[in-house]
Amino acid sequence: MVGSDEGAQSGTGARPMSPAQSRAARGLLGWSEADLAAKVGIDERRVRDFESGFGDPPSGQIEALRSALSAAGAVFTDAPTPGVHLRERPGTDEGTRADALTTENDR
Repeated sequence: MVGSDEGAQSGTGARPMSPAQSRAARGLLGWSEADLAAKVGIDERRVRDFESGFGDPPSGQIEALRSALSAAGAVFTDAPTPGVHLRERPGTDEGTRADALTTENDR
C-alpha cells in the first residue's frame, strides 16, 4: 500500500500498494515472485500479473502481499513520492570505529 507503515493511526486504512512498490520491495528483500507468492499462499502468476499491471486483483490479495513484505522489513511511503525502503534493524552493533579506539576500549 502506498501509505506509510510508520506512525499510522489505528483504524485508518492505508492506500493500495502500487505494482512498482511491490517490485521494489521484493528487490530490496531479495525475493522472487515465487517467494512472495508462497509467503501469501497465492499463485505466482497473480503476483506477476499484479506487478505487470495486468488484471485487477482483489484488494485483499494486494493487502496480503503488502503485509508479507512489511513483515519482512519493507516500509511503504507516499510522501513526497511513493516509495519503499527497508526498516532499520535496531541493535545492530558496528563495533568501535578505528578512529575511536583508545586504551579505554580494551576494558
